[in-house]
Order: sequence, then C-alpha cells, then structure tokens
Amino acid sequence: MSLGNKKAKLTMCTGRWAKCTGDLLFPLALCCIVANILLFFPNGEVWGKEQITESVWYFPGVIGGGVLVLLPASVMRAAGMKGSCFANRCGMMVSMLLSAVGVAGALYCMIVSAVGLQDGPLCDTGDSIFIYPFFNQTLNESYLFNQDVWDMCEHPKNVVLWNIVLFSILLGVGTLEAVLSLSQVANGLLGCLCGTCMNKRQGNTA
Repeated sequence: MSLGNKKAKLTMCTGRWAKCTGDLLFPLALCCIVANILLFFPNGEVWGKEQITESVWYFPGVIGGGVLVLLPASVMRAAGMKGSCFANRCGMMVSMLLSAVGVAGALYCMIVSAVGLQDGPLCDTGDSIFIYPFFNQTLNESYLFNQDVWDMCEHPKNVVLWNIVLFSILLGVGTLEAVLSLSQVANGLLGCLCGTCMNKRQGNTA
C-alpha cells in the first residue's frame, strides 16, 4: 500500500471518528443534565435549598458533564459533516482544543460526583435537623457497602438510594465522556496534520 493511500484512509478516519464521537457525546451529556436535575428532587419531591445535598449545587452534570461537553460535541459533529465550515484542518484544530475543555468538564463531573458519593446525602435523621450522617466515614465504614444504615435518613425518603444511583450515573457517564473527549484530542491532532475525509472528497470532486 502506497503512502498516499495510507494518508487517504487516515483522513477519512479522522473526520468519521470526530462525527461519531460527537454523536455519542450528545446523549451522554443530556443524561448528565437530567441526572443532575433529578438530584434536586430527592424521591421525586420538592425540598428547600438548604435541604439539598451540597454537591448537587456544584452542577456536576449540568455544567461539567453537560454544557462543557455539548459545545465540543457540536464542533466534532460539524468537523465530520460535508459542507460544514469546520470540515477542514482548522476545524479539526478547534475541535481538538474544545475537546480538551470537554475532558476538563467530564473530570469535574467525575470529581464532584465522587465527593457526593463519599460524603453521602444531606438528610433528616429524625430530629428535624438536616445533617450529613455518613460524612467522614472510612472505606470500611462506608454507607455505600452497608445498606442497613440507610434507614438513618428518615427524610427525604429513599434519599440515600436516590443519591447513590444518580451520582453513580454521573460518575460513570463522566468517565465515558472523558475517554471520548480525550480520544478526540488525539484524533483532532491527526486531523490538523492530515485533514478530514470531507476535504478529500471535495478534492476528488473538483
């Protein structure tokens, strides 16, 4: 196989991979946003601002895994679409830089979610005062591995399970977003050097 053929295949891969990555990131980012919003309504109920777990107010899913991922995802899709102003080497460079922002956003989502899981939910343990009953527990003592202590939180009902499920979703999805965004950083660099499949097709047409 000649060097020219290898380069042609590489340029096709960079454009297609960028579009595919962008398509995957869209539903993941929306999933993060929905999960974050649900955390504001423990057990599907409305509670006061001071009764919501603090980590939720850092908006790990809305900002980190949501907005900061949706923006680069849009550019990634555009970089792999025929006729787009981003379907060129400059567009791939922009997608590479924005993908780094996506990585940072996904990492932010992961870190805040991990802290939320570690500290546990803010809840009423029976005296009408909202506290963090599982705060500063060691790994061996962690409520995550001891379902018997979940009943300590009387209100909101099922808040422990609610937070564990949603923060776990944010942590898992954030990890996927970080991996995909990081892959686009490398792919964008190749696209800057070799161009995209859109450039190749337009050149052949001309």
